[in-house]
Amino acid sequence: MSTKMYFGQARTIEWMRSVAEIARTHPAIQSGVLELFVLPSFPLLPSVLDLAEGTGIRVGAQNIAVEDSGAFTGEVSGALLAEMGVSLAEVGHAERRRLFGETPAIVTAKTRAALRNGLTPVLCIGEETAGSPKDAATDCVGQIIEVLDGIETGADVIVAYEPQWAIGAVEPASVEHISEVCARLRDVLETNSHIHSGRVIYGGSAGPGLLGRLGAGVDGLFLGRFAHDPRAVAAVLDEVLKVRSEEIQ
Repeated sequence: MSTKMYFGQARTIEWMRSVAEIARTHPAIQSGVLELFVLPSFPLLPSVLDLAEGTGIRVGAQNIAVEDSGAFTGEVSGALLAEMGVSLAEVGHAERRRLFGETPAIVTAKTRAALRNGLTPVLCIGEETAGSPKDAATDCVGQIIEVLDGIETGADVIVAYEPQWAIGAVEPASVEHISEVCARLRDVLETNSHIHSGRVIYGGSAGPGLLGRLGAGVDGLFLGRFAHDPRAVAAVLDEVLKVRSEEIQ
């Protein structure tokens, strides 16, 4: 889950307290069926890390610098994030690409910066315009291969598939579209010799009710504004438990 820049300090702490309480008692997390991560604003990382302690929630950053140290005013390095106890770093979000000019080369460099500092990159990829699942999958596979080519063996990567045309939309992409694209992305991760652990999650107006329709089509969801209500977070956790239970039966 990412709070982007929607929350101030007080609301972030209030929200995180509620989510932490849910995680501390929810069987989906406490049993290890589900991994939950939160990406707050940079200044709130220490507070969120404290509140997440002992809950099973992983805490990540919404961005990461290309370099690990030096004269880079305003940047936050992977080395510092790791020292703080952060374990993930989001890279390549469509807003970073569109608003801040992050090129594929920059996304690749940030992914490598995360990995060399022991952070799991949450690599965001997705096609710009709506089209067929086949075309979308071809576009997204190309994006992944470009980033993963040349990384060191043994990488742990989370790929967040977010079709750019679905971000902030009323409805997510169709179940058929998501399932076909994510299946292709999974194939790439499973056959890439550099990847030790690779998961594919779906974002782009993801919310309660979607995971139950996707079933085993994806490894999880990347929640945005729908997670602003902790009750929605609890609803998604309930869905995960139900879907996983049905898979076992």
